[in-house]
Amino acid sequence: MKVEEIDAAEQMGEVGRILLERNRKKGILIHTLQAIQEDNGYLPEDVLRRLSKKLDLPLAEIYSVASFYKQFHFSPRGRKVVRVCMGTACYVRGSKKVLSTLEERFNIKAGETTEDLAMTLETVGCIGCCGLAPVSTVNKNVVGEIGSKKLNELIKTIKRDKDGEAKEHKGS
Repeated sequence: MKVEEIDAAEQMGEVGRILLERNRKKGILIHTLQAIQEDNGYLPEDVLRRLSKKLDLPLAEIYSVASFYKQFHFSPRGRKVVRVCMGTACYVRGSKKVLSTLEERFNIKAGETTEDLAMTLETVGCIGCCGLAPVSTVNKNVVGEIGSKKLNELIKTIKRDKDGEAKEHKGS
C-alpha cells in the first residue's frame, strides 16, 4: 500500500475523524493568530478567549502555541519597534551605549514599551549587518554605523513622531 492511498479516517474509524478534525483546527491556529496580531498589534486576551471557544481548543493550548513563537506578543506594542543588535560585532563597536542611551532618553528598559505606545525597545542577537556595526532597526528600517550623531538623529526622529502623534490625538 502506498502512503498516498492511506486514509487515516478509514483506518482509525471514528477516532481518526475526531483527530483529523482537531488537527484541522490546530492547523489554522497559527495563521489565525497572525491575523489577530496584524489587526490588533498584539494578541488581546479577550480575542484569544473567543478564538478558544470558536475552535473548541483549550485557551491554555492557544497560549502554549502563541508563546512558543517569538513573533507573537501579549501586550500592546509601540508604533516604532526599535531593536538594538547585541551581537559580538555590534557590542564591541558600542551597541551597549546605544541601548543605554535609548533606555535613558525614553525612560524604559529593553523589552518595554513607552506608556504612550510611541516606542517598544528590544534587543536582538544579530541583525545580520555586522559590517555596519553597531546596528539597530526601527520597524523594518536598518540604521547602521550608529555613532553619537546618528543616535541623536534617531532619538529626535522617534521623539518627533511621538510628539506629532500626541498633538494629532489632542486635536481630535
